[in-house]
Amino acid sequence: MTMTHAPDHAGRLLAWYDRHRRALPWRAPAGARTEPYRVWLSEIMLQQTTVATVGDYYRRFVERWPTVEALATAPLDDVLSAWAGLGYYARARNLHACAQAVADRHGGRFPEDEVGLRALPGIGPYTAAAIRAIAFDHKASAVDGNVERVIARLQAIETPLPDAKIELHLRAAELVPARRAGDYAQAMMDLGATVCTPRSPRCVICPLVNRCRGRKRGIAESLPRRRPKAAKPTRRGLAFVLARKDGAILLRKRPPRGLLGGMDEVPSSPWREGKFTAADALDLAPVPARWTLLDGLVRHTFTHFHLELAVARATATTGRLAQLAPGTVWCTLDRLTERALPTVMRKVIAKATLS
Repeated sequence: MTMTHAPDHAGRLLAWYDRHRRALPWRAPAGARTEPYRVWLSEIMLQQTTVATVGDYYRRFVERWPTVEALATAPLDDVLSAWAGLGYYARARNLHACAQAVADRHGGRFPEDEVGLRALPGIGPYTAAAIRAIAFDHKASAVDGNVERVIARLQAIETPLPDAKIELHLRAAELVPARRAGDYAQAMMDLGATVCTPRSPRCVICPLVNRCRGRKRGIAESLPRRRPKAAKPTRRGLAFVLARKDGAILLRKRPPRGLLGGMDEVPSSPWREGKFTAADALDLAPVPARWTLLDGLVRHTFTHFHLELAVARATATTGRLAQLAPGTVWCTLDRLTERALPTVMRKVIAKATLS
């Protein structure tokens, strides 16, 4: 079914945006376009992460690497370290690979066409559309979770996600105006983030309230529908915090691919589902030592599973330092912020040093 009132919809939304647009560190002033590098960087950071969290990371990145060429020449370990705490670390590896591809293949200029953008590491349909619309003002439909919610409510689409995605994306594309496509894309994002919120939407101040079929039917807040999620499994393991007498902590590098690829960690046993007894895993310690099991667990949730880590602590003696595996390094506590430590490992080290 074809959408109606598309021009009026866009006009109302853009008029609202001109008055209420959010001031974001990556957003250009009214009437100007954001350069492609900054659009791309912010969109990659915002995947699975809130605007409030991303702001400081974005500022630090552009201060340190103001251009895509600068980021392309940075060591991957530096990029991973600067990313630490944002999570979903494959994004950081793809970010670095994409910067190198843009610098090497495109002379430091992001392509404007969808095919060229989609060929770059880490750029999918949404990110490509956001870059095309916001940076180049092309008539591209950028549909993220906020926009899916707005469209589902406007059109009272009750098909559960993810089955509704095709219809939602088709309806969203019909509404993109020929002019000011970049402002329109950001207006839809702002509407979903500040007015058409997941809970308690502020319908009374919505510029599209008179066009909202979900509102008229009294079902807006229940949309979009979602299929029940499968329960996440829980994996368990034992983390080993080995400290020298000067307080330095033993770290090792994770494999370059897979979960937390290329990040730093304290040594640990494999993370497995099922029955787990921490005392039985002590023989997997990086060196023989007087290991002390600490009370309590470190808990962390990843996309597909929950993690519970017991923590063992020991102090290294001079005679045992020669037994350390290749690829391990010592890091003093005051230098930990320079390492590419994921959040879960920061929790482990905090527990070991504060207990």
